[in-house]
Amino acid sequence: MNIEKYTLITGASAGLGKELALECAGRSKNLILTALPGESIKRFGLKLSLQFNIQVKTFETDLTEFGAVEQFVQNIGDFEIEILINNAGVGGTKSFLEAKTEYIDQIVLLNMRALVLLTHLLLPVLRRQSRAYILNIASMASFGPMPFKTVYPASKAFVYSFSRGLGAELRGTGVVVSVAHPGGMRTNAEVTQRIESHSRLIRSTTLETRLVAKICMRKLLKGDELIIPGFMNKLSWLVFKIVPVWMRLRIMRSSLQREINASNQMAGGALK
Repeated sequence: MNIEKYTLITGASAGLGKELALECAGRSKNLILTALPGESIKRFGLKLSLQFNIQVKTFETDLTEFGAVEQFVQNIGDFEIEILINNAGVGGTKSFLEAKTEYIDQIVLLNMRALVLLTHLLLPVLRRQSRAYILNIASMASFGPMPFKTVYPASKAFVYSFSRGLGAELRGTGVVVSVAHPGGMRTNAEVTQRIESHSRLIRSTTLETRLVAKICMRKLLKGDELIIPGFMNKLSWLVFKIVPVWMRLRIMRSSLQREINASNQMAGGALK
């Protein structure tokens, strides 16, 4: 049995997962990092290990494959995990009718099934610690239905409900369950293009990924159960509670239709 304490982060090769790994490494946390095969997670892990003088274990695995979560948990069975960060997720913007079955399946399997199974299988390990933390990454999209995303916000609403329920169940056990709801983050050129297609109000809710990671870790370790990074996102959350769903849906339909048009233009330009 490895007596060192570890923080496990899924989807750690890019975006928020990568910044969470950097933030945890800066806090001298030993890391277990997962990512899809071919995403250079081993090289990233080695860099963190040398730069921050910490232990880093990396695993290439597709958590949507049948039996992958169970096999992964077996592979890390000798490690004492004190923080579990369920960051891996997938989404996008497209018509539900035109979405491929594989695309829908990926959202359901990764955003919900893998997160729940990994949490369930690692909970006994977390319970062994004097203090342990679970951070589930949801989204601002989890606070209401959205046309042209449909399955994604529904999956993140599941993450929110699951996290709050589990947190209440584990209260007093020493295991803190937090759920984070970041807004848009400019993680790559495609995402940036989609964000720029929205109104100024929507764009104002975006934050730098590094800042989101810092906020999430600070509030997680404080024991906050609900994490909404950024003032504008907190304001949006309050507005969601006041504005009727039908009105929000009308506004979001118009906004997301512009995003789809921008994506189509970007794709068309790439083909020229």
